[in-house]
Amino acid sequence: MAEAPKTPVERKTLDQREQMSELERLRHSCAHIMATAVLRIWPDAMLDIGPPTKEGFYYDFDLPSHRLSPEDFPKIEAEMQKVVKENQVFEKSIKTRDEARAYFEVRNQKYKVERLADIPEREAISFFQNGEFVDLCAGPHVMRTGNVKAFKLLTVASAYFRGNEKNPQLQRIYGTAFPNKTELEAWLAAQEEAKRRDHRKIGKEMQLFTFDDDVGPGLPLWMPKGAVLIEELEKLAKETEFRAGYVRVRTPHLAKESMYKTSGHLPYYAESMFPPMELREETAGGERVVEKYYLKAMNCPHHHKIFGSVPRSYRDLPLRLAEYGTCYRYEQSGELMGLMRVRSMQMNDAHIYCTPEQFASEFKAVNEMYLHYFKIFGFEKYQMRFSTHDPKRLGEKFVDEPELWKKTEDMVRNVLQESGINFVEIPNEAAFYGPKIDVQVWSVTGREFTIATNQVDFAVPRRFGLVYKTRENSEGTPLCIHRAPLGTHERFVAFLIEHYAGNFPLWLAPEQVRVLPIGDPQHEYAHAIVAEMRAKGIRAEIDASGDKIGAKIRNAEKDKVHTMFIIGQKEQDAGNVAVRVHGKGDQGAKPKDEVVAQLVADIESRRS
Repeated sequence: MAEAPKTPVERKTLDQREQMSELERLRHSCAHIMATAVLRIWPDAMLDIGPPTKEGFYYDFDLPSHRLSPEDFPKIEAEMQKVVKENQVFEKSIKTRDEARAYFEVRNQKYKVERLADIPEREAISFFQNGEFVDLCAGPHVMRTGNVKAFKLLTVASAYFRGNEKNPQLQRIYGTAFPNKTELEAWLAAQEEAKRRDHRKIGKEMQLFTFDDDVGPGLPLWMPKGAVLIEELEKLAKETEFRAGYVRVRTPHLAKESMYKTSGHLPYYAESMFPPMELREETAGGERVVEKYYLKAMNCPHHHKIFGSVPRSYRDLPLRLAEYGTCYRYEQSGELMGLMRVRSMQMNDAHIYCTPEQFASEFKAVNEMYLHYFKIFGFEKYQMRFSTHDPKRLGEKFVDEPELWKKTEDMVRNVLQESGINFVEIPNEAAFYGPKIDVQVWSVTGREFTIATNQVDFAVPRRFGLVYKTRENSEGTPLCIHRAPLGTHERFVAFLIEHYAGNFPLWLAPEQVRVLPIGDPQHEYAHAIVAEMRAKGIRAEIDASGDKIGAKIRNAEKDKVHTMFIIGQKEQDAGNVAVRVHGKGDQGAKPKDEVVAQLVADIESRRS
């Protein structure tokens, strides 16, 4: 049985529940229908929670008498269909805290008893009932079970209560629901296509990356072809950033505990960082002390130290510090997933230090850089998720600076509106030190990914004592824009693999050209062509095996080589090559020099 992520689910506020879409309400209701069916089949089941998710819903069960598996799904789905056919009304009722506790205790629903503690004292304790099933729930739901027209159970996984591995292990059933069967079938077909494009599957087939138990989970090893991808991405980023006025820096992979206390990442981010290394060091006075060092989980504190290392003037701003820095985050083992969730990552990071007057133009330039990248990679659908703070949680979840929050959020909102960028505003999801933007893109299969994040930081520069001399010769604190348009190599490459299904555009393809001589007499000519292309920066190889030409073509197609040159005696005598492009087939015989020149031009322009 697979393991579900250990991240605990944050309970939605009543305001957030009121904003739930019709689809979320439908899926939430379907989770209750599934729980109704499970209790009918296994009356001893103990229930935890069953929320809607981005792609469906789930419900967690403690089932002492049975180990759930996909083989149970037809039986559960059949019972769910009965519940739907009964067209039960979802009825809301209110109980006191003592009544609710007594209700669940007598029914041996211990997890529901514990969940009562999650409900704020000022909030009414609501129940929803459909038929014989009664659940602790704040809603909302559809009117009747009969409104749920199309659903499908998907997978089963183990899940710890509250996401904590010290707690009991429950069984989680994932499912999905849609307003009608047409939408459900379309979604299921897209999921099958997504499986075909799974970056873990294609990455293994193409030998792009690997993992090893001795190295450790979540620590990818980039193989030669995968290294080509990340080197091309770095080249693109460095060229783009150089033209935009960025300067590059290098920072170490670890730092002392004191720096992360200054930044505020300790203690608030401690669970996501690797445990500290304790080193004995000698002070200037000869005293032996124990210092704690942490692998860096982010690059920003190091960059802040670089900014603060010399006096700065307004004339030095904006200062744009860029680095492909390696960061380490202690993701829980159940949350690791191929390259999408790893413990070691190389981040396309930069921090822009600017005056308040420069912020709008700098933030606009960052957004334009995103659009530039989207065009290169052919991303047609994207959305910026603008996350703001909750004024009620200042000093708790967000830095207690109400005026700065309003000012920076207004500035970000204005830039997004003036740029005409597709964005949506999400309350209560900002970073603790300022508003942020999560960049969502959709692959050709319709799957949504978060590829990068922008953050506006007005708090941490002050914590580090970062200042610059203003025009009036006073001290000003710079605003800091955290940006990473290409995210991390790991996550971005995973997205590209799935987006292109491994059929990378020419400029990015690990093997751009493979020369296929038909027979031994063409080998010398073929080697000469490979040497010529390599001299011009084209990643070219030769298939000098004794295979028949048909087998050579099939192997090149299987390896997703972008372009093939097929060379027989006729092509050699004429100075031509027979061109074949992966996925497009035979392109005919063309002059070798003309084809090579076109390849060079297409690679340099990064044509898709």
